[in-house]
Amino acid sequence: MRLPLRRLPAACFERYVAIGDSSTEGLEDADGAGGYRGWANRLAERIAEAQGGLLYANLGVRGLRAREIREGQLGPALEMKPDLATVFAGSNDMLDRDFDPHVLQEEVARMQGALVAAGAVVLTFTLPDLTGVMPIGRLLARRVRAMNDALKQASARTGARLVDFAAHPVGSDPRLWTEDRFHVNAEGHARIAAALAQALGLPGTDDAWSRPLPGTDARGRLKRWSETCRWFRRHLLRRVLSGNPPSDAFLPKRPRLEPVIPRG
Repeated sequence: MRLPLRRLPAACFERYVAIGDSSTEGLEDADGAGGYRGWANRLAERIAEAQGGLLYANLGVRGLRAREIREGQLGPALEMKPDLATVFAGSNDMLDRDFDPHVLQEEVARMQGALVAAGAVVLTFTLPDLTGVMPIGRLLARRVRAMNDALKQASARTGARLVDFAAHPVGSDPRLWTEDRFHVNAEGHARIAAALAQALGLPGTDDAWSRPLPGTDARGRLKRWSETCRWFRRHLLRRVLSGNPPSDAFLPKRPRLEPVIPRG
């Protein structure tokens, strides 16, 4: 399936496929129609606006580990013959008790390598330091670093382009994250999309995404303490007791290549 483009910039893409977990799916960036927009949609819209059109599919499903993403999404992605792909995996693996970064590296490398070999430009990114984002962020710091090292090493092996959010303090600003602290908000998704757009060299992109948010976090100590207690009760405890919902409870929001309509 090919899409005629009205103009051809230096980097022109016809078919973009996004694979991954809830981040790729777009949680918690509401689209105003009962679904989720997310950084992958935002990136697709920026590309379509820059070059006059784009075909785009999003196979991301919340709760998946890297192996599950490879087993369930890589094959369908390759069948669409993308010339651009994003692969983000590891945030659910990192939370597992038996997390093995070497296994994660191999899974990610297999996905990236297959897509690169098929002719796609592949993008991914690291996870920022969560120490200032969630109450248990400091306890997860070592695992986040191990996950990021796995993504960096996989990308170095395969030639995928990696945006290192961990190197930019703005990614750890709590104001970019939702109440659950596991997902970024609309502004966070917008910044991820802007960073990936810059990595592709899209016209009009710059490093504004990496700049600190204006002002400071105005929450007082009492409010922060109250939010921390609520977070432990509503989000961490619920996650520990119930775990992630079964992956087969959700379907990809955009399983086929479809034209992107820029939002302007």
